This record gives sequence, structure tokens and C-alpha cells, in this order.
Amino acid sequence: MAVKLGLIGGGVMGEALLSRLIARRIYLPDTVLVSEPLSARRDYLKEKYQVRVTADNQAAASADEVLLLAVKPQALDAVVASLAGEREICPLVISILAGVPISRLEAAFPEQSVIRVMPNTPATVGAGMTAIASGSQVNSEQVALARSIFEAVGQVVAVPESLLDAVTGLSGSGPAFVAIAIEALADGGVAAGLPRAIASQLAVQTVLGTAQLLQESGLHPAALKDKVTSPGGTTIIGVAELEKLGFRSALIQAVQAAARRSQELGE
Repeated sequence: MAVKLGLIGGGVMGEALLSRLIARRIYLPDTVLVSEPLSARRDYLKEKYQVRVTADNQAAASADEVLLLAVKPQALDAVVASLAGEREICPLVISILAGVPISRLEAAFPEQSVIRVMPNTPATVGAGMTAIASGSQVNSEQVALARSIFEAVGQVVAVPESLLDAVTGLSGSGPAFVAIAIEALADGGVAAGLPRAIASQLAVQTVLGTAQLLQESGLHPAALKDKVTSPGGTTIIGVAELEKLGFRSALIQAVQAAARRSQELGE
């Protein structure tokens, strides 16, 4: 069976995408070829997902539909070098390399359509948020194909490349910020007398449930906050403390700082 999807890089994010694409039958195992330098990792991916594996980047790059780059940004030059000379590259190259601009990708893969993608770590459990930005040669069918690939691991939005640094600061780095907030909530529960395990469970489910409520109800976060706060009650006192300590401003500045760093990495 012909290879439709070539995946260069079988790490955490590569496997996250692979697992969901296979589970949802967007690609059959026999149509996927994963190029991975570590033999133990190749054996693991082959056994778990029944896909084809190789150490030859050129073989993966010859896929019929999509070449998906899922390596570290600093490995791009080595990957491109491995494809030098006479080569046949599939028509659509999708990159999840953080900070690597489309201009550089198009220079590395001339005459190929290039889509730059920014996923985030919740993709590993199918709850990711992915932004895609299209290069100059991309057509609507290729955008639809890219969307179908990343919708397998969550939600997808299309944005101009100029906004990808902001996306990186918000949804790319955001899981770390949320994790810190959850940890702090749990610590607060422990400080108030709760056992650690119960405090952690309460914190995780509270954040998960709140996010789900906002998503399904369409409520503005401020409207939900107002619903929870009652005059002279516990919540408004806690909100006042957050405002006094600059919680809202700290998150805003964290996103802006992460976005600036993303921009620096791409320069």
C-alpha cells in the first residue's frame, strides 16, 4: 500500500498525532511511514501502532500526501541536509517546529506547499488547540487536509503567520501557566487544611469543569465569575485578593513575554 503520510520525528508530539490519526482512521497504519533515528523508538512505534518505520528521512519525505515535520527546531538543518540532492518530496509539508517561519521552510522545500502549525501539549490526550498558517503555495484542499489532521487531536483555528507568536504565548505556553494555577489552588487547599490528594483532585476538576462550562454555555468568563460571587460572600473576598496581588496582570504579562520570546526565536 502506498505511503500517504510521512512523519519525520517520532517523539512525544509526533506520537500524539500518530496515535489519534490511526485511532480515528484518518490514515491506515500501512499508509504511514515514520522516520526516527532511535532504533528502540522505531521498534516501539511499529509494535504499538503497526505503522512502517525507517531511519531514512528521504523515504518518509516521498509520501504521496503529507510530509509532517515533528522534530526540534534546531534539527531542521540536519533534516534538510538529509534530503539534499536528487529528491522527490510530497506536495504538502506541514511543520510543527516552534519559531521556524514559513519563509525559512519554503526556502528549505522549494516548490512545495508549506503549512506552519502551532499545536499544544493537550493534543496528547485529544484536547489540543492548534493554529495553522499557510504558505504562498497552499490551496484550499491542502488547508482542509491539514485541518483534518490536527482536528484529530483537538480544535483548530487558521491565522495569519504574523499571529503565531501570540498563539505560542497563549495556547502554546498556556498549559504551563494553567498548571501553575492548578498547583497553587491545590496548595491553597492544603494550607486551608485539606489532604494533598483531595486538594489536587478538587483543583484539577474545578479547572476542567469551569473550562467545559464556559465552552458549552458560551458564557463570557466575567459573566461566570459574577454568577459565582455573592454579596459579602467567600468568592468575592477571594477575587479581591487576586486583584490586589495582580493575578490577572501577571497572566497577561506572561502571555506577552512568551510571545516576545517566540518572536525572538524566529529571528
